[in-house]
Amino acid sequence: MTSADETPVRVGVFGLLGSGNLGNDGSLEAVLGYLRADHPDAVVDALCGGPEAVTAKFGIPATRLHWNRAEYRTASRAGAIASKGLGKLVDVFRTAAWVRRHDVVIVPGMGVLEATLPLRPWGFPYSLFLLCASGRLLGTRVALVSVGAAEIRNRPTRALVGWSARLAAYRSYRDAQSRDAMRAMGVDTARDGVYPDLAFSLPTPRVSTPTGSPGPVCLGVMDFHGGNDDRARAEEIYRRYLDGTIRFVRTLVEEGRPVRLLTGDQCDLSVVAAILDAVGSPLVTAAEPASLADLMNEMASADTVVAVRYHNLICALKTGTPVLALCYAAKSDALMDRMGLGAYCHPAREVDADRLLEQFRDLEKHAVELRQTLTERNRVAAQQLAQQFTALTTTLFPANDHAHAPRKAP
Repeated sequence: MTSADETPVRVGVFGLLGSGNLGNDGSLEAVLGYLRADHPDAVVDALCGGPEAVTAKFGIPATRLHWNRAEYRTASRAGAIASKGLGKLVDVFRTAAWVRRHDVVIVPGMGVLEATLPLRPWGFPYSLFLLCASGRLLGTRVALVSVGAAEIRNRPTRALVGWSARLAAYRSYRDAQSRDAMRAMGVDTARDGVYPDLAFSLPTPRVSTPTGSPGPVCLGVMDFHGGNDDRARAEEIYRRYLDGTIRFVRTLVEEGRPVRLLTGDQCDLSVVAAILDAVGSPLVTAAEPASLADLMNEMASADTVVAVRYHNLICALKTGTPVLALCYAAKSDALMDRMGLGAYCHPAREVDADRLLEQFRDLEKHAVELRQTLTERNRVAAQQLAQQFTALTTTLFPANDHAHAPRKAP
C-alpha cells in the first residue's frame, strides 16, 4: 500500500487500444491485471485510438491518440491534407504533455515494431516515436512489453521504428525472431528478453471435453489483403484467401459439420458476410466476440479451430484446442512452433483448399496428443510471463521492489 506521504506512481498505457482489435485490447487487459495485482495503488490512464471504448470497457481515463479525428481516413482534398499536417505538429506537444504527467508508460504487447499489415510511416510509427522520444527527453520510463517486431524495408518506417526501440527504457519481445529483427535493424538487444504474448496471462475458460464424434469447428477469419509489400496484388491475395476459405467451409458443411465464424477486428465482419452468403447453410453461424475472453469461450467449446489472426491463434492455443494456422507473417509460424503445432501451418496468401483439408484431417487425427502438448506448453508460458512481470517491476518500479515478492505462475 502507498503510505500517506507517498505519491502513487502514475502509469500510462499507450497504443491502438479501443479501436476494435480484440488482440490489442487483450494485451491491455493483461497489463491492467498485472498492475492491479502487483501495483494496486498505481494511477492508470491511457493515450489510445478509442478512448471512449477503453474507458467504458476497462474503467480507466483515456485520451485520444491523435488531435486529428480523421487521422486514419485517406486525405484527398487540400483542407484534409492540411489538417493532417497540422495534426502531426500538434501531436508532438500533446504527446509530450501526456508523457510528462507519468512516471512510467507501458506499451502492452501488439505488433508495434512490425509492418506485416499495411502501414504508413506517419501513422502509428510516428506516434510511437513521439512517445519514446518524449519519454527519453522528460525522464519518463517507456516500456515495450512482449511486443512483436519484424525487419522493415520501407526506410522512413524503418527509421521511426528503430529509433522508438532505441529510446525505450525497457524492451521485451513475444518471440525470438522479433528480437532478431530489431538486432538486424541496428538495435542493441543484448539486454532484451523474449517472453510469450501477454494474452497467455489472461484467465482460461472452462474447456469442453470432446464427445468423440465430429464436433463443431471454429473458423477465425480476417479481412486479409497482404502486407506492406503486397499492395500491388492486394485484391488478388484477398480473393484467393476468401475463395479457398469458402471451399473449405463448403466441404465441412457437406460432411454435416457445424462451423462457427469468428472475428478479431471490426473490419472482419465483411468476410463473415461473404462466407455466409456464399455457403448459405444453417450449419454455418457467426459470433461477434467483444473480447479475447469471448473468443476463448467460443474456441473452448469447439473440437478444432482454423484461424488467421494472431490473437485468434493464441486464444485457441491457450484453451488447448487443436488449431490449424493460416499464416500471413512469420510471427504465426513462430507461435505455432513454440506451442508444438509447427506442422499445422498454411500460407494465408496462397490458400489451397485441398491441402488445407488434408492438414485439417491430420490435425483432427492427432487431436488427443496435441491437447496434451498444449497443456504442457501453456504451463511453461504462464511461468515465463510471471517471470516477466517480476522483471518489469524491478525495472519500472525500483522504489517499490522490497514490497513485492516474486510472482508465481497461476
